[in-house]
Amino acid sequence: MPKFVPAAVLVAALLGTAAPAHASPRFPEMPCPAGLAATCYSGQDANGAYYTIAVPERWNGALVVHAHGGPAMSYSPATTTEDLTEWAMLVREGYAWAASSYRRGGYGVRMAAADTENVRRLFAGRFGRPARTYVHGQSFGGNVAAKVAETYGGYDGVLLTSGLLAGGSRGYDHRVDLRVVYQYYCRNLPRPDEPQYPLWQGLPADSPLTPSDVLARLRECTGTAAARTPAQQRNLDAITAVTGIPERTLPTHLQYATFLFREIVQRLGGRNPFGTTGVRYSGSPDDRALNAGVARFSPDPTARRDLSYDSDLTGRVPVPVLTLHAIYDPSVFVEHESAYRATFEGTGLVQTFTRESGHDGLSAAEYANSLAALDEWVRTGRKPSPASIASSCARFDGVYGGGCFYDPEYRPAPFATRVRPRPGGLRWPVMTAAQERAWSRIDGVGIAP
Repeated sequence: MPKFVPAAVLVAALLGTAAPAHASPRFPEMPCPAGLAATCYSGQDANGAYYTIAVPERWNGALVVHAHGGPAMSYSPATTTEDLTEWAMLVREGYAWAASSYRRGGYGVRMAAADTENVRRLFAGRFGRPARTYVHGQSFGGNVAAKVAETYGGYDGVLLTSGLLAGGSRGYDHRVDLRVVYQYYCRNLPRPDEPQYPLWQGLPADSPLTPSDVLARLRECTGTAAARTPAQQRNLDAITAVTGIPERTLPTHLQYATFLFREIVQRLGGRNPFGTTGVRYSGSPDDRALNAGVARFSPDPTARRDLSYDSDLTGRVPVPVLTLHAIYDPSVFVEHESAYRATFEGTGLVQTFTRESGHDGLSAAEYANSLAALDEWVRTGRKPSPASIASSCARFDGVYGGGCFYDPEYRPAPFATRVRPRPGGLRWPVMTAAQERAWSRIDGVGIAP
């Protein structure tokens, strides 16, 4: 059999395997968020991942295992305790809650999925098997939670909110486009008098630039609302028109297109998984000049394959899946839901959409309502509809507030209408069974520890 990867350490960089829960894990108690009637625990597992667990005083017997967003470049005990505060409404609804920080910062969907599964095992080892177990993912955590549901048993349902569901091989292409379009107009990342590097790197491994430095260069090129020259306005208008990224989230997307890309490339051993060759850009004042001048590059097929295997989704989920996504989400475009539906081959999928324009922090009533609808679906076997879920939200709004903004008739456009497809994409399901078994035998987690 031909060697499938350059070296085991590079395979270990993307893959994650679930570590078994230890027989006697430590579960030190911690203070719960104010007003939360529960017993809360925190600790660190054998892989170095921090965890937080909350068991309500009036536990309904079900567990929600949470996968957080990001990916953040660093992690700490605060990662999961802050998440518990954000998602406390689920505990108030009677569900136990458990989350992992993941064992390290940086990219790695299978690594994060393994750590999410491990916290489920830790919970079951300490408190017994719950009556029902749900995995919930937010943003990047939606990718993680969907991977958990495809990879591990023990879950009865899946809740994905604002999920990055197109996977890593496609889900960051709009940031690839931003990286090259930004450089075409701004010429300052890198500057002409600085060492040049391929833009697919995001930044060189040894770059001293900080997030504040990148933000300063964005402002140098596009100005601010309080002070913007005509030239800066033209740059801003062109960048937002071509990429479809709104002004208010340009800083965040550009940070990911530099620092996250550097992280991904480093964990792939310096190989490039991204491409712009064959992509036709439009919407600028001069599309001919833009397409002639924008940076062009093609992915290393092995890098794209490895990133795809780590993060892309097959849609083969043996339990009910419910999603919630804001139609005007500026960070993870709502068209990710179309990408997921197009690949879904599981038991059942219900997608709901709201007329909100946020990514994190949608209505608390909607989050509580979503979990209740999923729980009823699992308990009764009766599949809900977007309309029935919208109609049940009012009672949760009376408790948590935030409003109910469902649009039961909305259907997102295909993913390719929002994010330009790359020619000749290679996705992990083309691997042979023998190749997948070879990956699975590697003892490692993520691209590189």
